[in-house]
Amino acid sequence: MLSYLWGFMIIIGIIVSLFNGNIGEVGNAAINSSKEAVTLCIAMVGIMAMWTGMMQIAKKSGLVASFTKTLRPVIALLFPDLPKNHIVNEYIASNMIANILGLGWAATPMGLMAMRELKKLNNNSDLASCDMCTFLIVNISSLQLIPVNIIAYRSQYGSVNPADIIMAGIVATCISTIAGVIFATVARKIVNHKRK
Repeated sequence: MLSYLWGFMIIIGIIVSLFNGNIGEVGNAAINSSKEAVTLCIAMVGIMAMWTGMMQIAKKSGLVASFTKTLRPVIALLFPDLPKNHIVNEYIASNMIANILGLGWAATPMGLMAMRELKKLNNNSDLASCDMCTFLIVNISSLQLIPVNIIAYRSQYGSVNPADIIMAGIVATCISTIAGVIFATVARKIVNHKRK
């Protein structure tokens, strides 16, 4: 669906530029944007490799396991139906830790593994369980203490102080996470009430 939307917007943009006589500028913008995209990707791959490596070091050193124990009460509160010592708890904790550190790309593999285990716990049903929905909401709301992606983008585009965004990022993601948790909790209560 999104590919149709993007294709439609590109075609409309080209048609409008033809009528306005700016088709040459569209070509130049496409070439310059392509070069800029490659440069940005190279910068982001370096940052991504460093932070993904840091997450692997944290995992092997036992730091992730200790964070998992620290987050266990939070996970038990958000996911009351999960078995206490199931591997999914570690995947959810790793995903949350990576998101809190602003490492969305490092969070994604753990999120996918967590969702796979949650689906198994849901008897491989095609209908999402409350735990699956809660995990998705918490993952999307993504509480972040250090928005690494935005800092990297701001640095790439010449910001004088790329880290100025940290406080605004913390406030925005705290609000989105609180709203997500409230929604997931209320939705779970409604679903459980309907089942009774």
